[in-house]
Amino acid sequence: MINIALKPDLKTEIATSADQWPPAGALVIGGHFQGLGIIRSLGQENIPVYLIDKEFCIGRFSKYTCKFFKCPSVSPEFLFLNFLLALGRQENLEGWVIFPVDDETVTFLAKNKTGLELYYRIPTPPWEITRFASEKKLTYQLAEKFDIPIPLTCYPRNRQDLENIQARFPLVIKPSIKEPFYSLTKKKAIRIDNRRDLPEEFQHAQSISPQSELLVQEMIPGGPRNLYSVGSFFRNGEFAGKVVVRRVRQHPMDFGHATTYAVTVDIPELEHIARRFLRAMGYYGLSEIEFMQDPRDGQYKLIEMNARTWGWHTLALNAGVNLPHLQFQDLLGQRITPTEFNKGIKWFHLVTDIPTVLQEILKGRLSLPDYLNSLKGPKKDAVMSRDDPLPFLAEIFSAPYLWLKRGL
Repeated sequence: MINIALKPDLKTEIATSADQWPPAGALVIGGHFQGLGIIRSLGQENIPVYLIDKEFCIGRFSKYTCKFFKCPSVSPEFLFLNFLLALGRQENLEGWVIFPVDDETVTFLAKNKTGLELYYRIPTPPWEITRFASEKKLTYQLAEKFDIPIPLTCYPRNRQDLENIQARFPLVIKPSIKEPFYSLTKKKAIRIDNRRDLPEEFQHAQSISPQSELLVQEMIPGGPRNLYSVGSFFRNGEFAGKVVVRRVRQHPMDFGHATTYAVTVDIPELEHIARRFLRAMGYYGLSEIEFMQDPRDGQYKLIEMNARTWGWHTLALNAGVNLPHLQFQDLLGQRITPTEFNKGIKWFHLVTDIPTVLQEILKGRLSLPDYLNSLKGPKKDAVMSRDDPLPFLAEIFSAPYLWLKRGL
């Protein structure tokens, strides 16, 4: 691990103009399969890529990873900021583009954007914009302001508010801000099937997250078969590159924290809604906006937004759109050409999809022929690659550790 004290006069020693910067590369923060996807997307374009992670990761084994450094946790922020600036000085990374792969790092980059841009190019928008993706309460309030459909959502302040909720069960209790709720529960939400259980479960959720950060939301029926996403690189109020997918399987199936199987689809209405929301934010950069189609009224309802790359983002590359490279080119002032994505392209993450499929078959919700049919046609695994095989071997050998540590 690099441990270099940040010099007080660092600001006077580093270039503040892009004209002074040497040819740039990319620094990826986080080397699980999402980070590996960025590494390959840029490495295949002959862009040098460095990787940092606080723990074991498969991305360090990619042939496209030029250097790997072990880093401290994002929190406390001053230590991580010190590390990044010290790394930039030591490795001469002036003008390199930083790519985050998780929400905590996105928040850090957004809040420390000004200081970091003394050395790096930071694609993450400032906090006053990014917070509309990081805080679900703000996400939903912005959507409602611009008449973008969302599930019925309440923000109870007390027990009386809970009793007054007029919504169809089941409901879910979820935090506006992911952490520490997810780390402590390994769940994105708590399902409530009847009114009797609502006060007790809400009180339990309060012991994990502050009441002001909790919301109660109507659960849209249908599960992952009604789950869709728009992933894109957005600039100047338009898509410079995009992909629309149906996320057929996820782990776990009810409240998945990881997509295991997805396929590109042609739904112009979803593109239209996503464009409206990103324009309302004034957003720039890579993002994924998640929707569920409500079978009761047919509407696509916004669920959440990730202001970064996401688990299945390499599906876009397989469909003909290299999203990380588009953003890299744009940040370097290079001309980019918007490209349409191919439909019917499939993506899966083998080490999580197989256990998910087995569970669904045992529960009688998926047949073996249906599973085999889902694998027909153009497809790509998240990690497996003949061109770059070592990360897949590392993932297979480390699968028990990843299941225990991250749930894959």
